Amino acid sequence: MLVNFSARRLLAGLGLAATLLGGAAAAADAYPGRQVTILVPFPAGGTTDIAARVVAAELGKQWKQPVVVENRAGAGGNVGTAEAARAKPDGYTLLMGTVSTHAINQSVYAQLPYDPVRDFTPVTLVIPVPNILELNPAFADRHQIRSVADLVAYLKANPGKVNMASTGNGTSTHLSGELFQAMTGTKMTHVPYKGSSPALTDVMSGSADLIFDNLPSSMGFLKAGKLRPLAVTTTERSPALPDVPTMAEAGVAGYDASSWFGLLAPAGTPPAIVEQVQRDVAAILKQPAVRERFAALGAVPSGNTPAQFKQLMADETAKWAKVVEQSGARVD
Repeated sequence: MLVNFSARRLLAGLGLAATLLGGAAAAADAYPGRQVTILVPFPAGGTTDIAARVVAAELGKQWKQPVVVENRAGAGGNVGTAEAARAKPDGYTLLMGTVSTHAINQSVYAQLPYDPVRDFTPVTLVIPVPNILELNPAFADRHQIRSVADLVAYLKANPGKVNMASTGNGTSTHLSGELFQAMTGTKMTHVPYKGSSPALTDVMSGSADLIFDNLPSSMGFLKAGKLRPLAVTTTERSPALPDVPTMAEAGVAGYDASSWFGLLAPAGTPPAIVEQVQRDVAAILKQPAVRERFAALGAVPSGNTPAQFKQLMADETAKWAKVVEQSGARVD
């Protein structure tokens, strides 16, 4: 009798476990059953927004559910990122994170309203991109600046007189400029904006003189001649702008700074959902039309695994901490 009773308990336990596992699998299989929101912690028009909207449009087709992008800009990406960290971890709120929100800000800001590691589950890297040093054409012509060497000479002769726009305090566009100044012994006046669009507008109008912007958000203006490119910030030239030298080729040896954009979910999101989102986004990023669209903007799609994305963020955090220390950049 004892043996039979124990056997019945064991079978009942196994049945309960199977029911729970089946329920979890069914829930994962049913995802998404309604609208999914991708939060973008920067204004519309910038590279973060561009990447999110390309992914959202294709996911919506694949999932047959609305996938909407909502911009939550402010404080160098901290406002929208903190909102994503507080979201219910059910897969229906995702974040298009950036090198700023998940590798730079923790070194630049005295306090963050979120923990970039504890509060998030990495999903996949969407695109890595170079930044590009570009000038207002009238400013460049007025001071006969045709190269990085010309710019360095002008900056040394006019310390603090050149306005360097950025997409916000602590962003990669800000830190790229700070690193440049530290490595060349120059001084510019930093003017932070709330995103790429207003920063580029002021550079093109002449209210600011130059910017180290993400290439995708600047590509159209570069092709139209509204911005003057001097160098890309990566160690290799961009296939989209093959005639523009790297910063190292332009005379700043050892310079290397780039940006990236990737999907994250709130910590605690079921692994099955994280795996599904990664798998579906990776498939999207392999589509020829999507690859061509990103290539035209100077970006090469990734779609790596959550583990690979997690390692990238750890490596980038350590790298940018050194840049922050070298440049002395801080936001209180």
